[in-house]
Amino acid sequence: MTVRNGQILDLRIEKLIFGGRGLARVNGLAIFVERAVPGDEVRVRVFKKKKNHAEARVIELITPSPFRIEPPCRYSGFCGGCTWQFLDYEKQLFFKREHVVEALEHIGQLRNIRVHPIIPSEKRFGYRNKMEFSFSDRRWLLPEELPRKDIQKDFALGLHVPGTFDKVLDTESCLLMPDTGNNILRDVRHHVRKSGIAPYGLRSHEGFWRFLMLRHASSHNQWMVNIITSEEQRSWVQPLADLLYEKYQNITSVVNNINTRKAGIAVGQWEICLSGEPFISDKIAGFEFEISANSFFQTNTAGAARLYETVKAYAGLTGREIVVDLYSGTGTIPIFLSDGARKVVGIEISEGAVQDAQKNCRENRIRNCQFICKDIKKGLKDVTDIPDVMVIDPPRIGMHKDVVNIVRSLSPGRIVYISCNPTTLARDLAMLKEDYHVVEVQPVDMFPHTYHIESVARLEKLP
Repeated sequence: MTVRNGQILDLRIEKLIFGGRGLARVNGLAIFVERAVPGDEVRVRVFKKKKNHAEARVIELITPSPFRIEPPCRYSGFCGGCTWQFLDYEKQLFFKREHVVEALEHIGQLRNIRVHPIIPSEKRFGYRNKMEFSFSDRRWLLPEELPRKDIQKDFALGLHVPGTFDKVLDTESCLLMPDTGNNILRDVRHHVRKSGIAPYGLRSHEGFWRFLMLRHASSHNQWMVNIITSEEQRSWVQPLADLLYEKYQNITSVVNNINTRKAGIAVGQWEICLSGEPFISDKIAGFEFEISANSFFQTNTAGAARLYETVKAYAGLTGREIVVDLYSGTGTIPIFLSDGARKVVGIEISEGAVQDAQKNCRENRIRNCQFICKDIKKGLKDVTDIPDVMVIDPPRIGMHKDVVNIVRSLSPGRIVYISCNPTTLARDLAMLKEDYHVVEVQPVDMFPHTYHIESVARLEKLP
């Protein structure tokens, strides 16, 4: 059988691949099916045919897999936020670990690596400390909403539907954040709709309201509301800030980021503090961190603590080591390791992140951390001490091969590699395997109901 675009096929899903899609085969041709899991018997429509594979969407679930459960969220299957809600959580963990193992074996050619059972998330819902919602002048309607004539289609505040850059689900609540966040979301929606000021259109590039970002510091139960707009009009946003600040005792920061550019990102060119402080504070393992609107902080606070505990255990510090931390961000890992090392050097390209890291060190009275604000390749050349331990926490794309070569030339005795992408983890470890033995890998689930998985690998220098 020749598979072609638009063709309807009946398939049985064999396995789940990284990226969250089901895999089936027709005459040896791999077909990747969105929102399908092993054991599903499905009727699909092919929407993309390539030389070596095809991609398809489910049009009918003929026989559901025994791994399926009823998702608790009404937006499941439409929203791009958590695509695995229909999958039993224990099975989510099983498949995530399988993705790590398969990437190491097939991409890295690293076999018989000890990959531990996944550390599960402490919370399965309400775990996110940061949520970003988009305003839009084009609302995406749920199937049950299509016949209704009373729905305002030129306004939405919520999450994007996969495959549409301009249409947004008008999300009443999201189960991934605490309940207070959903109450804030509803109040913002009500106020903005009443204001008569238009939401921003990603096609027209006209309108005022662009994004709503909510951040929550669980240790102090503080909330930050960040309103991102297309221009500076304080008289338009201040009434909303006043309403929220007065209504919610736990809102300690309301800021307005202004982004006049066409790029659809929730980061402003400048910021105005409307109420309270321009930051909130959270704790991880007793260390205090100030979090501003645009600073990076792990989105699952309890999960971050488990992740950093694993990093510290794998670093095996005795108090005498010099540690170099690549991609050090706002200094969370250097601060977490500081009490076990003689010295920690963090390298980070973002000037704002380095300033936050230095401030966080002062707040925690830590004096043995130093930060180099440069590109990783240039920053590594400024490292004067030979590192005993190197911690590497790169972005999803992993390390540039030039960085790998510099790491190999510095020859630290131990490497702790943190990854949010099994494929680039496997690729980078493969480039290091001539010099290092991969002793063990510990996956940590920071993002329940998604295919994303964090992993910590411990590498020891070969004799």
